[in-house]
Amino acid sequence: QAETLDEAFGLLAEYGDDAKILAGGQSLMATLNMRLSEPELLIDINRIDGLAGISDSGDALRIGAMTRHVDVETSEAVATHTPLIAQAMDHVAHPAIRNRGTFGGSIAFADPAAELPACAVALGATMHIAGSAGERDVAAADFFKGLYETAIGPDEILTAVSVPKIAPGWKSGFMELARRHGDYAIIGLAAHVEIDGGTFGAAHLVFFNAGDRPIGAPQTAALLNGEVWSEELADRLAAALKDELDPPDDLNADGPMRKHLAGVLVKRTLSPLAGA
Repeated sequence: QAETLDEAFGLLAEYGDDAKILAGGQSLMATLNMRLSEPELLIDINRIDGLAGISDSGDALRIGAMTRHVDVETSEAVATHTPLIAQAMDHVAHPAIRNRGTFGGSIAFADPAAELPACAVALGATMHIAGSAGERDVAAADFFKGLYETAIGPDEILTAVSVPKIAPGWKSGFMELARRHGDYAIIGLAAHVEIDGGTFGAAHLVFFNAGDRPIGAPQTAALLNGEVWSEELADRLAAALKDELDPPDDLNADGPMRKHLAGVLVKRTLSPLAGA
C-alpha cells in the first residue's frame, strides 16, 4: 500500500510487469477473478494524497485519476463545463461500481468498450502521467495504443486528466446501445460538434467498441461541415460510416451489424443537437 507516488514508482521499478496498480478495482478485480491477470504484487494507490478531486484550471477541468465515478457523476462543474462526460457517467456500469471505480482507472485500463476513453478523445483531453523520470502530458488521441494498451510506461502512473471546457457554439451528445443498461455497449458514440443556427461546423465523432481503441470517424464528421440536419444527410453519414469503420465480430454482434448500428447512433445523437 503505497503512501506516496515515489514509493509507487519504486515498487513498479522493482517488480516490473509482475506488478499491477490497484485504484478502484472496477476492472482489475474482474480480471483477477477470471484469472486473466495474475500479478505477483498489487500496488494500492488509494492512500496517496493529491490524486483525487476536480479542479478548475481556467480553460479546462482537471479530474484527478483517483476521483470516484460517483463524484464525477454528481459534479456541477462537470455537468456545466464538460456535458459529454456528464452524459456518459450514467452508462458506466452500475451505482455500486461507480461508488468505488475511478475516473483514471477506466481511462488507464483502456477497455475499447468503455465510455470514458471515447469521451476523452472526442473532447481533446490531455493525460497527465508521472514517473520516476518526471511528469509528462499526452494528448488523448495519442494515449490509447491498442487493446488495453496505453502510452503509460512500465514505471509510470496516470495522475489526472484535463478536459477542455465546452466552448460557445459547441454541443455534445452521447449514446450507446447495450443489451441491458450497465452492460458493456455493443457500440457507442461520443459526439462533440460545432453548430450555429442549425448549421454544423467542425465535428468529432468517436465510437467505442468499434475497434481496439476509441475509433474516430473524421471523414464522416467532415460531411457535417456547412450542412443542416436532414434525413438525406443522415443517410449519407450512415453510408460513410460503413466505409470508414471496421468493427470486430464477437458474441454480441458482427462487424456489419455494428456498422449499421453506428449509423443509427449518429442519427439518434445528432438529430436532437440540431433541434430536429
